[in-house]
Amino acid sequence: MNHILRRCISTASVDLGKHNFRKFLLYNKRGPRIFKQLRAAYPDLYPDMPIDKRGVRDTGVTQNGKYIEIAEKIPEIVVPNLEGCKLKPYVSYRAPDVVQSEFTSQDLFNAVYAQKVIDDFKGGKLNEDGSPKDPSEEELISAEDAWIRARKTGSDIF
Repeated sequence: MNHILRRCISTASVDLGKHNFRKFLLYNKRGPRIFKQLRAAYPDLYPDMPIDKRGVRDTGVTQNGKYIEIAEKIPEIVVPNLEGCKLKPYVSYRAPDVVQSEFTSQDLFNAVYAQKVIDDFKGGKLNEDGSPKDPSEEELISAEDAWIRARKTGSDIF
């Protein structure tokens, strides 16, 4: 048996049979820019081409085939003015760990009302039932108003 080794280049496909190109998903990174612009301008011509968001959330909704932008869904970056601030924009790894206990309702009462209750008691400004004779504005609000105030935007900022 004589075997002759020779090099050859084949231009035909090695695989036999049909290929299912539907399982090869072409996301936004594939295709030229013109194709993407055509896809955006004429979505009915390319209905099978999925638009891959890759973790990006929409800033609006689609109603009756129209995209409606919602201003509340657009992220707003608020950067404070740090002119004249002596603090550095980083925390050193050598900084000591801060261990702080949980801020309870008793701590909140002590921080806000305790001093006024003590002053009213020492000054004799309490009624027989323990209520103040001259209550402050915070003491006059109802439970419902306090509940509404606690859930307003920015109420967690002291």
